[in-house]
Amino acid sequence: MATTLTPRYLEIAEALRRQIADARPGDRLPSDAELCERFGVSRMTARHAVQLLANERLLVRRRGEGTFVAPRAVQRLLGSPLSFTENMRRRGLRASSRMLQSGWIDPSPEERAALRLGPTDRAILIERLRLADERPMAIERVVLTPSLESVLGFDLERTSLHSAFERLGRRPTWAQSRVSARRVTARERRLLEIGPGGVVLSERRTIVDQDGVPLEHTETLYAAERYEFEAIMHRDDRAEVG
Repeated sequence: MATTLTPRYLEIAEALRRQIADARPGDRLPSDAELCERFGVSRMTARHAVQLLANERLLVRRRGEGTFVAPRAVQRLLGSPLSFTENMRRRGLRASSRMLQSGWIDPSPEERAALRLGPTDRAILIERLRLADERPMAIERVVLTPSLESVLGFDLERTSLHSAFERLGRRPTWAQSRVSARRVTARERRLLEIGPGGVVLSERRTIVDQDGVPLEHTETLYAAERYEFEAIMHRDDRAEVG
């Protein structure tokens, strides 16, 4: 019976996967030279294995520093009204923000419809860069109804916007969202610190309060390499089966 031999670089990659599974993000991994000595292979073979895992975003290579376990992707439940701050807190990360712009704007037709605004109503814009443990994760463009003008008086670089809502007696309760993907712009690449050709996930989301009154219409641009979206679905037996 013929025996199929596993290529050496795949053996090395599998050994590194096991090591990564037991490690923490940022932990140092063996260098190419150490892999060569450990597995008795050429430097080219070792580099092939490391590059394979780099392509899978399991590790990162830093010129002049070494090879490290990559940061874990953050999971987000699609359509959840959970704030960025609370989502990061539940994952043991410290959320912070950098204000990019804020003030009054003329909303777009999509924003006007989502917030149930009249044809001449203005709205409030708050755009922030969202960070987790000082790492840029997303650009958040929030458009609010005029009734929430007082949130502009909160320190939204250190305070959750949803916490500000609740202090005003408006509890974010229900959300509807849509997600799409596209290439980053030059501005987004700079703010999110991602390479050329990178991708962002755009989530457009409308959130209403406990009385069903719209609070915000938001577009959040997530660095795709740092996020995983989760969806919970159920079967509707009332639906007609084709």
